[in-house]
Amino acid sequence: MSEERGTSVGTVFLSFLAGAAVGAGLGLLLAPKTGREMRENILDMTDEALDKIKGLTKEAQSKIKDTYEETKDLITEKKTIITSAIEAGKEAMDREREKFKEM
Repeated sequence: MSEERGTSVGTVFLSFLAGAAVGAGLGLLLAPKTGREMRENILDMTDEALDKIKGLTKEAQSKIKDTYEETKDLITEKKTIITSAIEAGKEAMDREREKFKEM
């Protein structure tokens, strides 16, 4: 019967085998990973995430330390300026008191 339609049993069988091979290949490519492979992937991703977090933490600590040092220096500088201004104000006030007493 298949000879009358122009298709032989061999051609149908080979087509079936070719389809099965393509299907099996796609199945292997698209199949989910085993539990062990998934756990290993999760551990790898966790290790990578921890490494990134550690790197970001070190970077943040460094920036905080730099900012602290800059702020500390700025505060010291401003403190010196304010102290000098207060001393100058006291000296000026003392001079004015002396002038007032002499009157």
